[in-house]
Amino acid sequence: MRWALVKVCVAVTTMVVVAFAVPLGLVVKEMARDRAFSGAEREAAAIAPALSITSDREQLERVVASAGADDGLAVHIPAAGDGAAALDLGRQRASDQDIAAVRELGRASTTEVAGGSTLLQPTALSSGEIAVVEVFVPEAEVSNGVATAWAVLAGVGVALVVGSVAVADRLGVRMVRPARRLVDSAHDLGEGQLGARVPEEGPKELRLAAVAFNAMADQVVQLLANERELAADLSHRLRTPLTVLRLNAASLGDGPAAEQTRAAVEQLEREVDTIIRTAREAKPQTAAVGPGAGCDAAEVVRERMAFWSALAEDEGRKWRVAGVERPVRIPVARADLAAALDALLGNVFRHTAEGTAFAVDVHNGEDAVIVLVSDAGPGIADPEAAMARGRGSGHDGSTGLGLDIVRRLAEATGGDVRIGSSVLGGTEVRIWIQLGGRDVRRPTRKGHRGAMRRRRQTGPASVFK
Repeated sequence: MRWALVKVCVAVTTMVVVAFAVPLGLVVKEMARDRAFSGAEREAAAIAPALSITSDREQLERVVASAGADDGLAVHIPAAGDGAAALDLGRQRASDQDIAAVRELGRASTTEVAGGSTLLQPTALSSGEIAVVEVFVPEAEVSNGVATAWAVLAGVGVALVVGSVAVADRLGVRMVRPARRLVDSAHDLGEGQLGARVPEEGPKELRLAAVAFNAMADQVVQLLANERELAADLSHRLRTPLTVLRLNAASLGDGPAAEQTRAAVEQLEREVDTIIRTAREAKPQTAAVGPGAGCDAAEVVRERMAFWSALAEDEGRKWRVAGVERPVRIPVARADLAAALDALLGNVFRHTAEGTAFAVDVHNGEDAVIVLVSDAGPGIADPEAAMARGRGSGHDGSTGLGLDIVRRLAEATGGDVRIGSSVLGGTEVRIWIQLGGRDVRRPTRKGHRGAMRRRRQTGPASVFK
């Protein structure tokens, strides 16, 4: 492409230079000729007044000498009717026939002679006869400056061709370089380098191609990320029945069968952890939850608390739920909210001692819904690290995926998740679910805590069970 563009520019520039330089060179030549003959006409005109007054030889010789034309000027006076002889002054170069023809026609003429040309200018005498003034124009004067002008035109033409080659080469590089980057990035993406992208620069068409390629690459990464996250999330949902199995296995007492059951449950937990970590080796961002999903948060909370309350009774845990007396619509899929609640409540059972109380509170605001899951456990020493995707606590059974499931659910609506200290003395996980995707001013954490504390103290369902 680069050399093809250079060749095209050379051909076009050469044609343009030829189309303009050749006519311009001919015009310059013609101008030089006109300039030379205009000077000859002025010289002939300088003799005409003297010829109209006198035909005396001595006087005319003085006039010719004063004209300063050296031997380039000649005057031909015909013989008078009284028998006087014809008078010729200066060197004659034109033929007698040409002089006679000019005298007969009465108009100026040019004739080619040896070494140049002559201008024959007729002039009327006082006697009524026609004299002819001959002015010699050398060839060097006719072509004076023409060669220099042609050389300048040729230099300009060559400079234009060279300049066009340089410009075409730069344009070719500007076009070829983005194209090569696009090819290289396509090869890299095909070899599995999902981070391959093309700089969006260069000509408009290549910029559009780069934008389309980057969009395609982002979509490929998005699809792969969705598959990985789906595999990881589905595997993480297995933790809920595994937790039940582990708790039931712990209550089997001693004996070979009980030990085998507990060992099998632990092995199953480790296998699930392996599946989750393997599915999440690559960590691109996933897509947001679609805007069409929605459910009743109060109903989902009541349903999941009915499930976890049975386990809480077995372990002697006090629990409380508040804010679920009336429907609370949120733009989140029912299964996603249930998975998020199971992840948080599973963490309570997994990381706190038996008998530790916990609570779930739902606050329905005008522009957002807040779900608080709190416990009376030891708390989380580093909340920021706990929110990091895939970090976990470093213990068996902890992948760090549960809190990230909750975070992605909240951020898909424009909200967020925060971890802090609860009024029970342990951990509080606050899920902010934005309604309608609008950007609203969020109350401070202190204000939220006060509002939720008042709700827990006054609400009809705010009694520990």
